[in-house]
Amino acid sequence: MADVVLFHHSGGLTAGVRAFADLLRERGHTVHTPDLFEGRTYSDVAEGVAFVESVGEDVFARRAAEAVAGLPAEVVYGGMSFGAARAGEQALARPGTRGAFFLYGAVAPSWWDATWPDAVPAQAHVAEGDPWREPEAEDELVGFGGELFVYPCAGHLFAEVGHPDHDPACAELATERVLTFLDGLD
Repeated sequence: MADVVLFHHSGGLTAGVRAFADLLRERGHTVHTPDLFEGRTYSDVAEGVAFVESVGEDVFARRAAEAVAGLPAEVVYGGMSFGAARAGEQALARPGTRGAFFLYGAVAPSWWDATWPDAVPAQAHVAEGDPWREPEAEDELVGFGGELFVYPCAGHLFAEVGHPDHDPACAELATERVLTFLDGLD
């Protein structure tokens, strides 16, 4: 089973993020859920994004690095929206990464003037009608061999149980694909 570090989205470490982590745990994976917002949560994506901008990306990058410093290098990084950037940073920075998955967005290694490690599989899950989509990042992910799954729904946090964006059918399919990805890393 995989050892997973799951970085939350701009809503913080919400009940929905915890529920997703619990689904992975139920399948036997070890899941670490660092709280980069130190207890703050936001029900509106834009409010969470405003908080991130007010504090600064560099602060969250540092917190993410500190959160994983004591873990073995051979982990899988998962990130949800804002957390996808944190997961991508760690996958690029820490040799030994087993894989990475991104919900609600894709990661472009060029953001860090880097290239994706050849032996590290990656996948991203996005909603077709997501107003926060970044097609350039999706293209870059596909370009380095990552898998991109686009779901026929409109909300940004489509797999977040309890969130207004939640789409049960898309959430179920994305969750199964993440679990299949993790199971395939054994």
